[in-house]
Amino acid sequence: MSFVTTADGTEIFYKDWGKGQPIVFHHGWPLSSDDWDNQMLYFLQHGYRVIAHDRRGHGRSSQTAHGHDMATYAADAAAVADHLDLKDAIHVGHSTGGGEAAAYVARHGKSRVAKVVLVSAVPPIMVKSASNPEGTPIEVFDDLRKQLAANRAQFFRDVASGPFYGFNRAGASVSEGVIGNWWRQGMIGSALAHYEGIKAFSETDQTADLQAIDVPALILHGDDDQIVPYKDAALHQAKLIKNSTLKIYPGFPHGMLTTHADVINPDILAFIKA
Repeated sequence: MSFVTTADGTEIFYKDWGKGQPIVFHHGWPLSSDDWDNQMLYFLQHGYRVIAHDRRGHGRSSQTAHGHDMATYAADAAAVADHLDLKDAIHVGHSTGGGEAAAYVARHGKSRVAKVVLVSAVPPIMVKSASNPEGTPIEVFDDLRKQLAANRAQFFRDVASGPFYGFNRAGASVSEGVIGNWWRQGMIGSALAHYEGIKAFSETDQTADLQAIDVPALILHGDDDQIVPYKDAALHQAKLIKNSTLKIYPGFPHGMLTTHADVINPDILAFIKA
């Protein structure tokens, strides 16, 4: 297996397949690079070099007791990109990985990045406050922390079988394989990283990161996203990123990269080729 060692000694696991223009995938909470299996195979078959890493505390990377914040996530992504000397890369981030991708592009990767894709992404900030009155109340995130600490295994099962993929909607085509794979990825990771990651994805203000992105950006979101409401995320992203294209998918859930890969993958490919 391949690892990069960061400046603080953390080992970050990564996959690196194929040749051609690189596409770097940033996974969501509390998952791993395995969540990108479909996209990595798809873009590999279309002639791209595909790279994905496990965030610290997730998947096969080190289960550190520190660094579970967006700034460190971005620095770890930079360590991978620098190690592989990636140039003219496309960065694709989902959910929390969208925050990581935005922070990386804004803070580290301008000389290495061609385009960025944010899918169901968390920026600019999720939590409700005086300056973000339409955000999600802090009590919602406190409840997530409470459930995770009490019974992480059941909590992860409930998220995957319910709102993440929209499997709680009437008429949904439920996949036990998808649910089990989400649970498997989550349980491999660190409970501490997942617990502290809730603060990272919900309370980090990334307004400045979005404003600093100067490469073409594609913003994709489902209007039935029960995890990251598109009105609090994608609509603001489109206003803050100078050169952005926004697409909202009617009825698509937060995990639409899995449930609707047949639609999302070609849309990302078209953006990359444009």
